[in-house]
Amino acid sequence: IPLSSGMILLTWQKIAPTALLYQISPSLNMEILIMLAILSTVVGGWGGLNQTQMRKVLAYSSIAHMGWTVIIAMINPNLMILSLMIYIMTTLALFMTLNLSSTTKIKSISNLWNKSTPMTMIVFLTLLSLGGLPPLTGFMPKWLILQELIINNNPTMAIVMALSALLSLFFYMRIIYVSSLTMFPTNNNLKLHWFFTQMKTTNLIPILTTISSMLLPLSPILITMT
Repeated sequence: IPLSSGMILLTWQKIAPTALLYQISPSLNMEILIMLAILSTVVGGWGGLNQTQMRKVLAYSSIAHMGWTVIIAMINPNLMILSLMIYIMTTLALFMTLNLSSTTKIKSISNLWNKSTPMTMIVFLTLLSLGGLPPLTGFMPKWLILQELIINNNPTMAIVMALSALLSLFFYMRIIYVSSLTMFPTNNNLKLHWFFTQMKTTNLIPILTTISSMLLPLSPILITMT
């Protein structure tokens, strides 16, 4: 499917079920939520390990992130909404960058260095933010969710969720390693490609990239809101 369609599937279509979970959060069963969360994070982590298509990687990443959203639905519904909002903004930044550069495979990201280094850095930043690596914005919802689980006497669940997040972080780091520290064979002997003027809009990419990578210092304000 086109990248734009994948972007809608992984962002817009999560809003309706999350809104439903928010409305019925007081009557949810915690045992079922725990089972769904573990299943989502493990399946999403294992499924994305050997993928070469960026769309498949982001699809499995979406499954893993829904596990983090579901686990906190009963304990703190406001934190669930915050986690979804940060995920949507980070995913939008990544998809818009991939769509702008017409990148669909990991191999294409390694060749993106020759076309536009800033776009490559945006892809790397958003991937690390999706993985929850501090000090990027994606670390904030995972940190707050783990803190809420520990406060509500679920330390075992917090440990399982933290360990399952390492699977997702691994395949994000694998993409960055393959793209930056290894080079695929290429017939191009020039150091830089000629960069044609882009006709696609890029106004939202800098804003979304800033939001998805630099909001961690605002954690105390967001904690008081949740």
